[in-house]
This record gives sequence, structure tokens and C-alpha cells, in this order.
Amino acid sequence: MNRFLIALLSVFLLQSQAMSQSEEVPKFEVAAEFTTLERPALGERRTEPGFGGRFTYNLNRVVSLEAAGYFFPKRCFQCQNDGNITEVVGGVKIGKRFEKWGIFGKARPGMASFSQGKVTISPDPTIPGFPFRFEVERLNGFAADLGGVLEFYPSKRIVTRFDAGDTIIHLGPRQTEFIAFDSTRGFFLQPFRLGSRTTNNFQFMASVGFRF
Repeated sequence: MNRFLIALLSVFLLQSQAMSQSEEVPKFEVAAEFTTLERPALGERRTEPGFGGRFTYNLNRVVSLEAAGYFFPKRCFQCQNDGNITEVVGGVKIGKRFEKWGIFGKARPGMASFSQGKVTISPDPTIPGFPFRFEVERLNGFAADLGGVLEFYPSKRIVTRFDAGDTIIHLGPRQTEFIAFDSTRGFFLQPFRLGSRTTNNFQFMASVGFRF
């Protein structure tokens, strides 16, 4: 009788271990992502398409750590910050997993970079008539990707995912100059300080990833 109970308990133990192992989430995910990002323009908001990639480390079934990067190749001449956009974020994803799908919230701070975000004007006496040189430079700002995530698991190794949320972009104050004219001095550079600016930008992402 004791041997029978021991054997029965052993079977139950092996079955519970097998079930727990089958419920374990693969630790790593890599994914290719398609994304769209709104950006402010003069009198309107534009939606720019982009692409990128994501790496996820699943601590457990609830909490994951993530890092992602995106590139938006289109330029916008009438936008507040010109050029294409590069976005890099990393943070945490927390939620609930079910057998075939999961729902999460995410918070991923990082950086947004505009390839032609600012123009620097400098005097250049070698240019006759209008002795100023214009240089276009990159402008970097803080970004935070906040939103929700919906995942589907066609198999243990494949994950399809949809993200939607607010990408907050903050540009700090900076010193700049503009060209002014005076009858006694002619054209000259007048210092000017731009204040900080924060924008809320809707961002959508769709991806297919591999878990291992």
C-alpha cells in the first residue's frame, strides 16, 4: 500500500512538474516591428511610417524588460523639427498572460532624435553681401513610450503583438540666434532663448517575434 501511494505521488509530482514547465514563458524575444508616429506640423499633425526592432527579456509571466529602436525615414519640411526621426526606448512591460494571448501596460523611457532639428547661424565674412553661414544640426530630446500591449501566441516560439499609446517627447530650452537688421549696424545676430516644449504623440506598433 505504501509503495502504491509513493508511486501515485510520484506520478502526480512528475505531472505537476511537466505542467509547470509547459507553462513557463521563453526568456528571450526578438521581433521586427512596423510603427507609425504622429508629429506636430504647421497647423496639423502628420503620421509618419517607420520600422524597427525589439528585444524582450521575460523575468516571469508578469514582468518583462524591453529595449527597442525605431527609424522614421520621411522628412517633414513644415514640421516643428525637420528631418527624419530616430527613437530609442527601454523599460518595463507588466500584465497578464493567458494560454493564447496576453494584455500588458508598458513604460519605456528613452530618446528621440531629429536629424535636422535645429539651425545654427554663424558669421562668415568670406560671404559677400550676407555674411552668415547656416548649419543644420541634429536635435535630441527625452522620449517616453507609455501605452498598452496586446499579444497573441500562435505557438510557443511565435508571438504577434500590437502596441498603442502616447510617445511623449520633451525638448529642453536652448540658446539660439536670429538675424536682425539695424540702420547703423546693418545685419547682425541677435541672441534668443527658446523655451522647453513637450508634445504628446500617438504611436502604433505591430510586430512578429521569435521566442527562445
